[in-house]
Amino acid sequence: MGLYLIPLVIFGFIVLISGIFTVKQQTAAVVERFGKFLSIRNSGLHFKIPVFDRIAGRINLRIQQLDVIVETKTKDDVFVRLKISVQFQVIKEKVYDAFYKLENPHDQITSYVFDVVRAEVPKMKLDDVFERKDDIAIAVKQELNEAMVNYGYDIIKTLVTDIDPDLQVKEAMNRINAAEREKVAAEYEAEAERIKIVAKARAEAESKRLQGQGIADQRREIARGLEESVDVLNNVGINSQEASALIVVTQHYDTLQSIGEETNSNLILLPNSPQAGSDMLNNMIASFTASNQIGEEMKRQNAKKGISRKKPDSEQ
Repeated sequence: MGLYLIPLVIFGFIVLISGIFTVKQQTAAVVERFGKFLSIRNSGLHFKIPVFDRIAGRINLRIQQLDVIVETKTKDDVFVRLKISVQFQVIKEKVYDAFYKLENPHDQITSYVFDVVRAEVPKMKLDDVFERKDDIAIAVKQELNEAMVNYGYDIIKTLVTDIDPDLQVKEAMNRINAAEREKVAAEYEAEAERIKIVAKARAEAESKRLQGQGIADQRREIARGLEESVDVLNNVGINSQEASALIVVTQHYDTLQSIGEETNSNLILLPNSPQAGSDMLNNMIASFTASNQIGEEMKRQNAKKGISRKKPDSEQ
């Protein structure tokens, strides 16, 4: 008799153990009895009647993400692929609806995403799709929330994570972008070149002005020095003509000396006899005298013409 009890005890223990089960954190278990819904068990240690009760399924209560890739056409007839990331979660109070109303929630969400994206994107041009991707995401979230809440799902957030136009369109956009950047670069380079030219012209003008001012100052000082030299020579009894001859001869030889000191200067032939200075002075005086005579003659002729014009008036 005792030998028959041992298997029964073992069998009873196994049956008892089979009725114990655990549910993980952020998970809900759906228990059925004879194929009919019995209860929902949350995380922890639970017991069910062996043979009569069974775990029909488990529902994940954590936030999940579903990535949906939709290909559609924009308003300007450009085919584009959008990647929509949908973050959703089973509402804890609606586990029954989430388990029994939808056989495949991923397919249901995907269908709604396709429907909304293909209704919104064809209203926009390609550039608007990039600029208004948040509007697309909001429209998808709103549509999904209204539909999926009845099935026990809450749509946490929707994101447009990628916009991928046709390859040829991307290449064209890159060429346009490169052309725009080259245009801006050319404008900056031209402006920089203009600034350099203006600065160079101003520098040259300033240099010429300073050079002219220096030459004028130099000549002014030379004239002042010559005037002082003539005054000094006059004070010692040398008349102006002799003093001028002496100054010309002195400058003549100073010039010859400075040319001789320059090792890299080109060969210049100048008269270097003692009489050369005097001849130069005499030529200068003769030129001044001739110029004065011509000027006086022109004045006399102009005066005669004025008198001849006044005579007819007096005769009348």
